[in-house]
Amino acid sequence: MTSPPQVTQLLLAWRQGQSGALEGLMPLVHNELKRLAHHYMTGQRPGHTLQTTALVNEAYLRLVDCSRVRWQNRAHFFAVSAQLMRRILVDFARSRGYLKRGGSVRPLSLDQAPDIFQRTDPDVVALDDALNALAAIDPRKSHVVELRFFGGLTAEEAAEVLKVSPDTVLRDWKLAKVWLHRELNRELPHDS
Repeated sequence: MTSPPQVTQLLLAWRQGQSGALEGLMPLVHNELKRLAHHYMTGQRPGHTLQTTALVNEAYLRLVDCSRVRWQNRAHFFAVSAQLMRRILVDFARSRGYLKRGGSVRPLSLDQAPDIFQRTDPDVVALDDALNALAAIDPRKSHVVELRFFGGLTAEEAAEVLKVSPDTVLRDWKLAKVWLHRELNRELPHDS
């Protein structure tokens, strides 16, 4: 397990253009990136053609292109990584033409806290659309969901990234779950 200060130091060195900082950083964060990718992939439909390793590799390639990011610390790095993985999965789902808003996908229940998104087979496109709609209304709540669910950050780590208190993160998390539950269920096909 790497220490947050060690990762933060390498991120700052990378930001400052020090050669070798990225090469030193990646082995330290590889297991955590793999854990994030595995978390994402366990929620995908059976037979998904994108594998955990491919998701990590694609995220790594996109991170290398993020040289303009002004890295703050370890939590910020994993928040950006989570956002990249979310984008990769959504882009993949959209490119495959997966049904939007239901179809053969089971409803995503947001009633079970805090592991609300642990259910299998969520509609990643519908969730992305709902998060984008939430971001238009309340960007911080959308960001909290992204950090907690997609990034796997604790309330304290998310609070550090957002520069708010952990209590604010927990309140936003709770309200966002309720809003997303309503939004996702509103567009599900109903039995006649």
